[in-house]
Amino acid sequence: MKIKRVLAWIDKASRYAEEVYNAPYRAAIARARREEDDLFMLLVFSEMMGVPNPASYYTLELQPLLLERFHDWHQRMGMEHSPLDHFRCC
Repeated sequence: MKIKRVLAWIDKASRYAEEVYNAPYRAAIARARREEDDLFMLLVFSEMMGVPNPASYYTLELQPLLLERFHDWHQRMGMEHSPLDHFRCC
């Protein structure tokens, strides 16, 4: 019983130390992930915005999955309204 309590305490302490260590980097990691997602969204919707995309055949099937996040993306990119003529999200 005592060994189990000690092991549980060590496990808790280890998780706490990991959280404390990772805390300063959380914002940088989130920003990098957001930038990566933005680039991916540009790749998926580039053909619809008139930018030639050699991978459009592969990205076409991803568009319905990403439409929910499209509004947030185009606002982050500095576009007040949807850049797509046939798709209005605002």
